Amino acid sequence: MPTLTHDAEASKTAPVTPAPAETPFLPGPVLLLGAPGVGKGTQAQILMDQFGIPQISTGDILRDHIRRGTTLGTTAKSLMDQGQLVPDNLVNDMVADRLSQPDIHSGYILDGFPRTMAQASWLDAQLPRFRNTPPLIAIAINVDRSELLRRITGRRICPTCKRIYNIYSNPPKEDALCDVDGTPLQHRADDTEEAFAERMKAYDSLTAPVIEHYQASGRFRQVDGSASMEQVTESILSALKELRERCPSTTSNS
Repeated sequence: MPTLTHDAEASKTAPVTPAPAETPFLPGPVLLLGAPGVGKGTQAQILMDQFGIPQISTGDILRDHIRRGTTLGTTAKSLMDQGQLVPDNLVNDMVADRLSQPDIHSGYILDGFPRTMAQASWLDAQLPRFRNTPPLIAIAINVDRSELLRRITGRRICPTCKRIYNIYSNPPKEDALCDVDGTPLQHRADDTEEAFAERMKAYDSLTAPVIEHYQASGRFRQVDGSASMEQVTESILSALKELRERCPSTTSNS
């Protein structure tokens, strides 16, 4: 029987030091930007499910305040009933209230805010208050306008199960009927070419400057939104990880 050397004996008895556990990646605060129909809501939902962080949508916040009858919600509803837009300062107050909740400390996804430079300036001034979170990272999803038009005008929604179809790229098996429950599909009133043109005018004048603003910050990436949903998600995750490695500081938002 061969004799073990001293080194061999030591290797048999020495305790094995476990490799340090890999720290799970958390995206921190993320801003998704892009024109109507690029898929911001879909990608926000994927990130929420993957990382367990909340989506902060101004539309959802507004509806919640109105439902709960808060002072902010009552004021907003009064303006909307008069056909007026909810002003930036009121939207900002609602976002500030949402950012004060404890579930945002591991990160969150801003969807639909900021829409204007005034909102972006307000957000830039607010975020340094949250010193336990890293700086905001902005991802813009780009899709050709002709493809956006097809996505929006071809969209059909099941009012029962909320499944979304597209008559061009993802049509139902039977024309105008949901594959799941057979409910007649709905074509939303604002999913028309005319409504799309108006939304794009507003986007060009109000939101495009916001993208330029964050592009100059060094915490910005663009991804191709015309790829498959899975490929877009992978591009977003890759951009988030790259930017978070470059901008890990929790003491500054500049």
